[in-house]
Amino acid sequence: MHKAVSSKQKTKNTRQKVEGSNQMAKTAWNLFLCFVLLLNSSFLFAQFTIPEKPSLQTSVYDYANLFNANEKKQLEEKLVRYSDTTTTQIVVITVESLKGEDVSLLATNWGQTWGVGGTEKDDNGVIILISKNDRKIAINPGYGLEDRLTAGIGGEIIRNIILPEFKAGSYYKGVNKGTDALFDVFKGKYKGTRKAKKEQDFPTLPFVIIVVFIVILISRNKGGGNGGNSGNRGGGGPSLLDVIILSNLGRNSGGFGGGFGGGSSGGGFGGGFSGGFGGGGFSGGGSSGSW
Repeated sequence: MHKAVSSKQKTKNTRQKVEGSNQMAKTAWNLFLCFVLLLNSSFLFAQFTIPEKPSLQTSVYDYANLFNANEKKQLEEKLVRYSDTTTTQIVVITVESLKGEDVSLLATNWGQTWGVGGTEKDDNGVIILISKNDRKIAINPGYGLEDRLTAGIGGEIIRNIILPEFKAGSYYKGVNKGTDALFDVFKGKYKGTRKAKKEQDFPTLPFVIIVVFIVILISRNKGGGNGGNSGNRGGGGPSLLDVIILSNLGRNSGGFGGGFGGGSSGGGFGGGFSGGFGGGGFSGGGSSGSW
């Protein structure tokens, strides 16, 4: 009798464990479904519709009206002329809102959808995407420019050149200076703004030169006479004036070149990229920032 009761109790306990496991599995599955639905809903609500490729394929699409007519014209002319010279197409796009999209991913998708770039073979296009309400910007290069316009260089241009002008209230100056910096990058002339700070560091090379010549001076003075006192100077060592001149030469050598050209040249305007977008590809690399 006791064994029968014990067996029933074990069966009951086993059934309760199974039911508990099933309940936990159902709860986990429901949570998973809720998570999936949440993701799907976020994707549904975070949709930005990229416009169809325009018939006039040019360098500036100011959907958010950040530039006045003259600013847009000057920027457009400058970038189209640069493309005519180099085949590299830099396209500036402004929007009111990203509608929840990531600014860098949207820039990449936009460039890929429109095929921005001088040629499909070179993949030499750049998208500069600016969102007015989100206060965000992205600079994304095509495949063929990623080796020169790295994420680090793009981020530096955004932080140190473009955003200060945006914060001061001038979108045009920020984009104009930023595109000049991109020209320098692609020509191999971009130095980077942080390098200028190194001039304020202690000049180690002149210090080393001074120390070396002082050591030589002391060693020659010690060997200048037979048994003479240590203060007696020989005639072969450099004078203190020589040391000062040499140190000044070391201090004045080198320097930080750079600076960014600006402005737009005059002349007529052809009304867009000759031949339109070349069909460039984008990988998703790039830089972004906010202000």
